[in-house]
Amino acid sequence: MRRIKKTAAFLLSLCLMGCAVGQGEGVQSSENTFTSMEAEPDLAYEVPVDSPNIFVNQLGYITDSTKVAVFYAQELPGTFRVIQKDTGECVFTGYLEEKGDAGGAQECAGYGDFSEVQAPGVYYIEAPMIGRSYSFRIGDDLYDQVFMEACKQYYYNRCGMTLSSEYAGEMAHNACHTGKALLREDSSVSIDVSGGWHQDERGSKMVEPAAKSIAMMLLAYELYGDSFTDYMGIPESENGIPDLLDEIRYEVEWLLKMQDPATGAVYSGVTIYEQGAGRSGAYVEPADLETARAFAMVLAKFSYLYQHYDTAYATECLKAADRAWKYARLNENKDEKASGWKFAAAAELYRASGLQSCHWYITDYLTEEKFEENMDEVIFLGCVTYISTKQPVKLVLCENISKALMDKGEEISEQARNSAFMTAGNTQQEMLLNMMYLTMIDHMISNHEYENMIENHLHYFMGRNEKAVCYIDDVGENNYKSIDESAGIMKQFDADSRLIFMLSEIVGNYRD
Repeated sequence: MRRIKKTAAFLLSLCLMGCAVGQGEGVQSSENTFTSMEAEPDLAYEVPVDSPNIFVNQLGYITDSTKVAVFYAQELPGTFRVIQKDTGECVFTGYLEEKGDAGGAQECAGYGDFSEVQAPGVYYIEAPMIGRSYSFRIGDDLYDQVFMEACKQYYYNRCGMTLSSEYAGEMAHNACHTGKALLREDSSVSIDVSGGWHQDERGSKMVEPAAKSIAMMLLAYELYGDSFTDYMGIPESENGIPDLLDEIRYEVEWLLKMQDPATGAVYSGVTIYEQGAGRSGAYVEPADLETARAFAMVLAKFSYLYQHYDTAYATECLKAADRAWKYARLNENKDEKASGWKFAAAAELYRASGLQSCHWYITDYLTEEKFEENMDEVIFLGCVTYISTKQPVKLVLCENISKALMDKGEEISEQARNSAFMTAGNTQQEMLLNMMYLTMIDHMISNHEYENMIENHLHYFMGRNEKAVCYIDDVGENNYKSIDESAGIMKQFDADSRLIFMLSEIVGNYRD
């Protein structure tokens, strides 16, 4: 059963359960008009299809979830109706609650709660003087396919191997970048750095972005492992290992190629250059200390979680992480500023190996640095690992981390409460980053209000936003692909891993 918790006062203001008219009261067909005190009412429901002012999740809503539509108008009507698309039948009439200024064109925002509608089907919402929304579904397991496709994006971006139509469908392609790449610093030397995931249209592959995305997905697996299956539809499916870990291993094998086995240094990435006549080559970019730390962090994290499936390979990864850590320590400038990557790497190595020198650095960092003020996703990952480790820890430091996370959660929730679309952040990336924090905090304290805020952001990405555009692949009547191919969340290397993190909790909750 999904966890049931006491609903926060914020959600009560949205639910409108006491204001809704039941299915047996005031029900009209979609072809009728609302009654009016005007002698000659002009209450057309239709608005231009490219600019509806009733915003919904264009994929749909889980049967027993909270279902809220957002309305924009210079003057909000009192009621709205939910219409079954196939029959045109009105199945629910409810009252609007005004939110306030919508932030532009002197419009007001209002909320319409239709959580009582639970029968599976396809619907839309209409209201007098506003028009109608795009259509949406109500049913169970609506988000499972989206979750699987978000995870599978990394398979589609595999480099160095042929993707057959059996697994990749329209994304099938021949093997690419299979030759050796030249060292940027010495083009007389070439090395094999094939494999891994493309991170952009040119085929670049950089270590630090890869480390962030992998670490994010590994944390999602660690918190919500039951959300991930072994039948995602990749060549490794049904091998007894969750497909997410299989996919990450493919990237880890490339990361191992990026390490100089003699020194432990890690090349920062692979970039593509044009050779002319439609041909291209690849450069291996120089090693640096931050890359070595990012490598150490993610290899240690992977080894810790993968040891249950392949102990020998996990051990190989941990040894590689240790070599990168020692290389960075040996070559670092003693006067350099504190590094988030160094802190995160120390946290992962300490958890995986118990290395005491790593714990000394963690202690110094959390004591001397203002990590609360400077927290980004890398520092966040290190903090979460430290409070999760089974190794001995300093309780006061764990308490400081927990407080910083709770404060962050309240800051995010306050932004969401003051937003017409119940979201926190000005861009997709900010929203996804905030939901990364909130998802972790909700896992710690199990807050029903936070759960709803996380789901509200999914509604936003699926069309309940000011442009009424769905930013998820192949979802919705008004999909981003018809407007801007670059706007899709799944097509952005780092954003997709954050989406996976957020979806892992939502899917996990509805599967419970």
